[in-house]
Amino acid sequence: MKLPPLHALMCFESAARHMSVKRAAEELCVTPSAVSQQVSKLEEMLHT
Repeated sequence: MKLPPLHALMCFESAARHMSVKRAAEELCVTPSAVSQQVSKLEEMLHT
């Protein structure tokens, strides 16, 4: 099993901690869409 990308883990952790994609995006200085895409990428990687 490959290790997940660090950025995807950071996005997931921040969104989980804040319970908000918008707040995670603000913390990471990216768009909410970017956070969502990284979380989706992580989910897809873990389901395969």
